[in-house]
Amino acid sequence: MGNFLSNLLGSLGGISSQWDGAQQLAAAVATSGESEPNVDPLERIKIEQLCRVAELQIAGATGLELTRGGRPPEIVPLTRSQWSTDALVAYRPLFEQLSSSLSTMMQTQLDDLDPGEIAQLDELLPDIAPGMSGMDASAMFAGLSQLMGPMMLTMMAGSTVGQLATRSFGSYDLPIPRASDDRPLSIIAPNIDAFAADWSLPPDDIRLWVCLNELAHHAVLGVAHVRARLTSLLGAHAAAFRADPESITRQLSALDLEGGEMDQIQQLLGNPELALGAMRSPEQAALLPEINALTALIEGYVDHVVDRVGAPMLVGYDQLSEALRRRRVETDQAIRFVEKLFGLELTTDWIDRGRSFVDRVVEQAGEEALARMWDSEEHLPTSRELDAPGLWLARIGVEVELPEADTPLDIPDYPDF
Repeated sequence: MGNFLSNLLGSLGGISSQWDGAQQLAAAVATSGESEPNVDPLERIKIEQLCRVAELQIAGATGLELTRGGRPPEIVPLTRSQWSTDALVAYRPLFEQLSSSLSTMMQTQLDDLDPGEIAQLDELLPDIAPGMSGMDASAMFAGLSQLMGPMMLTMMAGSTVGQLATRSFGSYDLPIPRASDDRPLSIIAPNIDAFAADWSLPPDDIRLWVCLNELAHHAVLGVAHVRARLTSLLGAHAAAFRADPESITRQLSALDLEGGEMDQIQQLLGNPELALGAMRSPEQAALLPEINALTALIEGYVDHVVDRVGAPMLVGYDQLSEALRRRRVETDQAIRFVEKLFGLELTTDWIDRGRSFVDRVVEQAGEEALARMWDSEEHLPTSRELDAPGLWLARIGVEVELPEADTPLDIPDYPDF
């Protein structure tokens, strides 16, 4: 145990703050420790031009505001390490809530120790950590809990954002509102180029699609009540982690604490489900249907808008769409963990439900009726209404023309109230 603690402390030596450490770790994970070439200045010019084209198209298709503080939207191409730094700034409030939640969880575990258990720890301490002989066990563990919060924040934020940077296209691969609108949107140039090469697609087509996708998300997440609602839900999820003491024991016993294996320690601290037996609490389970419904709706709407404006602009749009669909289906487990850490379930099933809702509303009542989703929080569809768009249209007062009498009616079951 002594070696374990000293190695853990040493891993943070020389780092001025946990955010500096998270930034260094994110860059190392994003690049696998290799150096990166800078983004070509011509690439920046190209993205700036495509951003202007995409801005006009998305504004026209959604009717939503894209400017922030009177400034038009801006998209800049970045390397993986640069993007990871930008993403840490964007996600910082959420990571701080996660860190606080997990630290509180640990402290609760320590507070639950009775005097007899603490006395046993005092007796065992000289044997398991000779260098700490004579130290009060309760004081040691209290100090450890205070240390673990910042350390978990460093490891968790750095490792998760680093993982995202290896695969993401831009700022909104995860539909999470950004902490501030003062910073431009960003895309990861090498990831876009690699995807285009893997699928033998024109790189400029991918760039335009990414710009359209980024600005469509920017428009929706810029709607005040959508931003506030999603931020509140994700924050509540982050604050509701609870511990499973038996899982904690199993995970700690599996580590070679005397071996100083820092890769295991990084995994331990970067994954609360593995590290501390953190599991979804009843509070989180109650939040998931609301989070899923809202994010499915956002993703379904964005897909609809991007298809609507992108298909006429790009000759090979069908091939591009299939490649992007495969990319979504084949998301690896590391990215799925990051999604679940934030409370997101961006599976194809949920996104297909959101897209189906959007398409059926347009079919039954048109684009104008669909746009009423963004009028107020009360107009946002519920989880039940995602599968019954007719109920949502009726609730917001949109009359739908019924089909001919000899056409079978698909009437959904009414929910139990």
